[in-house]
Amino acid sequence: MSPSPARRLLRRTGALLAAAPLLAAPTLLAGALPARAEPPTVATAAATGTTTVDVAVNDLSPSAPVDGDTLTVKGTVTNKGRQPVTDAHIGLRVGMAYSGRTAVDQAARSATGGAPDGSEVGSKYAQKFARLEPGVTRDFTLSVPVKALNLSADGVYQISAALMGQTSSAPYQQTLGIQRTFLPWQPAASGTRTRTTVLWPLISRTGLTAETGTSETQTAVFANDDLAREISPGGRLQQMLALGSSLDVTWVIDPDLLASVDAMTEAYKVKGADGRLSAGRHQGVANAFLKDLQAAVRDQKVVTLPFADPDLASLAHNGTKVTGSLSHLKEATDAAESTVETILHVTPDASYAWPVEGAVDRDIVKVATSAGADKIIARNDSLSESDSLQYTPSAARPIGGGATAVVADARLSTAFQGDMTGAERSTLAVQEFLAQSMTLGRQTDRQRTALIAPQRTPTASQAQTLAKAVAALQGGTWTQSQSLAATAAAKPDPGATTRVPSARAYPGKLRRQELPQSAFEQIQSMQRELENFKAVLTEESRVVTPFGRAVDREMSTSWRGRTGASDSFRTGVSKYLSGLTDQVSLIDKSEVKLSGRSATIPVSVQNNLWQDVDHLKLRLTSDNGTRLKIGDGAWQDQEVTITSGHSQSVKFTTTAKATGPVWVYAQLLTEDNQPYGKQIAFQVDVTEVTPTVMLVIAGGVLLLVLAGFRMYTQRKRASAERAEQPVEPVEPVEPAEAAEAAEPGTEDADGPNGRGETDAPDPADATDGPHGAPEPAAREESEQSEASPARADVPQQPSDPTADTASESAAPSGPGERVDR
Repeated sequence: MSPSPARRLLRRTGALLAAAPLLAAPTLLAGALPARAEPPTVATAAATGTTTVDVAVNDLSPSAPVDGDTLTVKGTVTNKGRQPVTDAHIGLRVGMAYSGRTAVDQAARSATGGAPDGSEVGSKYAQKFARLEPGVTRDFTLSVPVKALNLSADGVYQISAALMGQTSSAPYQQTLGIQRTFLPWQPAASGTRTRTTVLWPLISRTGLTAETGTSETQTAVFANDDLAREISPGGRLQQMLALGSSLDVTWVIDPDLLASVDAMTEAYKVKGADGRLSAGRHQGVANAFLKDLQAAVRDQKVVTLPFADPDLASLAHNGTKVTGSLSHLKEATDAAESTVETILHVTPDASYAWPVEGAVDRDIVKVATSAGADKIIARNDSLSESDSLQYTPSAARPIGGGATAVVADARLSTAFQGDMTGAERSTLAVQEFLAQSMTLGRQTDRQRTALIAPQRTPTASQAQTLAKAVAALQGGTWTQSQSLAATAAAKPDPGATTRVPSARAYPGKLRRQELPQSAFEQIQSMQRELENFKAVLTEESRVVTPFGRAVDREMSTSWRGRTGASDSFRTGVSKYLSGLTDQVSLIDKSEVKLSGRSATIPVSVQNNLWQDVDHLKLRLTSDNGTRLKIGDGAWQDQEVTITSGHSQSVKFTTTAKATGPVWVYAQLLTEDNQPYGKQIAFQVDVTEVTPTVMLVIAGGVLLLVLAGFRMYTQRKRASAERAEQPVEPVEPVEPAEAAEAAEPGTEDADGPNGRGETDAPDPADATDGPHGAPEPAAREESEQSEASPARADVPQQPSDPTADTASESAAPSGPGERVDR
């Protein structure tokens, strides 16, 4: 009979207990004896030390091979470990084909480390290294015919360069380093190529200030010489221009860049760190850059941004809270078109708006369309698609209000951010870019469009990498280039989203970089000052144009992440405008004293500008119109026109009703009664006529009276003396006696004046009678005069004073002679 289950269980348990010491003995023995190295399994070798050696792929060409090509991979290997690597070799491995864009994303994140994929492509194509010391870097070059890669169907494959070797601590072959990348494979053109548009931005940080020289040509002043370096040979913008000229791209240009370079073609100044100005010396570089750019865009479609590339998001989120801010966007758009036409001689397309990083919301769209744009360049990480859509739709789609969103692909547009100076990073970025483009095209058989909108201001290395990728893309078999206008006009994909997110969905990282509301308030304050200033100028374009463009620059996207520089620029523009405004100003007055009831008060206005000013008036206001009137009331206006470099004194008539001090205020005004410049105040002290003044006046009057009285008494005394002398009878004179009296030698021969003239009778000395004969008194006086002739300059009595005046002649005064009245 067979044993019962209970017995079988008992026997098994006893056997195990008896064998336990025997099973444990080998283990204990093994721990006591030295270990012997055994070859690990394949999985163990693959996982051991895969980052001991750094493998860098610095070049892969062609980036997208076709039949008959030879794939060449160049790079370096560096031993990062502490032991030498021996018996090593590096070879290519071809892995699986990726199924979609997400798989490419995941593979890019695990480009190094881990087990190698696929098998090595023939040992004859590998490069050997007998010994690789710690810290040592060696170059490698692997050239493999494409047919040896055994690529089957079209698609994106993983390709890796892996180094196998051994160390003293692990003396067996293992993978010590690996670098993975992507290899697009589509030797024949597909039936439905993706129509791709690449934007090529020529944008720079603003460098031109609002300051200009005082000469007729208004010499431009730059804050620094950065722009000159960018457009010089080897500079960032010069390389962007040279690279873009050989590609099929759509140029996106900031007119501020054109205006700045154009200003640099003539005499210009550069402000140093100490604020001093020095002469610019890069006129030749600026002329060469503009010449090359004009040739590059000839017969090409050029998209212009508003002047200085205003920050649309900042305007939408903060600027709209300040009245008048949106008007600057329209002015910047109008200025953009004229600038591009004037300098590049092409008609630009100003119908596009490009928010920062393509991030949009409803407020941004509203602001962008307010200035005339009807096409918004967005990005699909902002205008995201629904999960139900299994492919990337075409770029253009309507978003309401007659506007179209042209949505850029985020993966392709951001592929070249970061440091691209290293050859390895640049090469891997190009291959990932091409992989994403090919997998996008393989999502569906639908004819679609794609937009690539890179960062606004790529570095020189980023631009070089981008150009290399675009050249490979445009030489590939799965895409076809087209202009931005064609992409925007393409038929929208019915599955594409058309819903614009709300402002709450705007990325917080970007929102923190925006211009604050206070910046727009400062801009509007300066704009009001500019409006007042230009109202009084005879050549307002010399001021309005540079300051208008300075306002555009104050709102520029280039200020993102540079808050301090943005604040300094706005403050500098405001101070410079205030300095110009103050060149037309009132001259300060000290206290004015009015001695009397009415007087004229002069107020001086100076103009130190290089142009005349008019449409200005000066208002003088009395603080107390009852005590002191200005003109006919408490205040009076007078028009002011001042030529360049001169001053003018404006006189106001005042009338005082009471004594005492009164404050008076002078203020310049524009024609619409807006205050211009600073007001000045001074005190007018109205006083009665002072005792000192009265004493001086009384003294003067007294002197006049005394002088007149003295003259009167002297005349009266002289008349009395003549009247007291006896008058002899007048006898008829015979002709013979008359002739005898006229002979020479007599006392009266020549008369008293020696000119043969006879003095006329003095009416004061004699009075004719009724018949023409002298009265008795007169005769008596005449007789006394003949008997004892008297002289006015000889005293007649001892007490008589000597006359202090000569005898007056009754003859008419000669020319120029003073006549006493």
